[in-house]
Amino acid sequence: MSRVAVSFIESSRLPTAWGEFDIHGFEDTEFNKEHVVLTMGDVASGQPVLARIHSECLTGDAFFSMRCDCGNQLHAALEAIAKEGCGALFYLRQEGRGIGLLNKIKAYKLQDAGADTVEANEQLGFGADIRDYSMLRPMVEHLGLKSVRLMTNNPRKVAAMEQQGVKVAERVALHTDSNPHNEKYLQTKAGKLGHMFER
Repeated sequence: MSRVAVSFIESSRLPTAWGEFDIHGFEDTEFNKEHVVLTMGDVASGQPVLARIHSECLTGDAFFSMRCDCGNQLHAALEAIAKEGCGALFYLRQEGRGIGLLNKIKAYKLQDAGADTVEANEQLGFGADIRDYSMLRPMVEHLGLKSVRLMTNNPRKVAAMEQQGVKVAERVALHTDSNPHNEKYLQTKAGKLGHMFER
């Protein structure tokens, strides 16, 4: 069911290191959030469009944290879309798999003491992943997006896109290099959250 609380506000061009995108802003008044989609080319053609659903990760996306793979995945997705010349990147304001930035820092502290990323969220009283993707429906409807080749390792995102009325013609694996700081994190995503890291 469409969330009428999510509405389109404005679009403009956005030159980036990878090329020139259009940025589309949406307001979610139910949760007081602002979401954006970066698009390149004709995403309303009806053909399967290269796309990614990316949840906000301030620590990884902006501060280049090595505790996760988020920033590297964001950059890889933008680069892939620019190389193809057409695509869409949904940037959703759902920090820390939905628990928020300050709780994410608390979760990091618990991880420093030995918990994995799922255990840390649960010790704080949250589910392992409490993200809600229903805001996608008004966003894809505004863009006229019908079919995607979804860049993700997360089967929940495939299901989420299909639940919002968009056909996932293909899942495109999105892999980045691991490091000593995120090895346990990646293992937990595979073992407990079902992420698919096959190459």
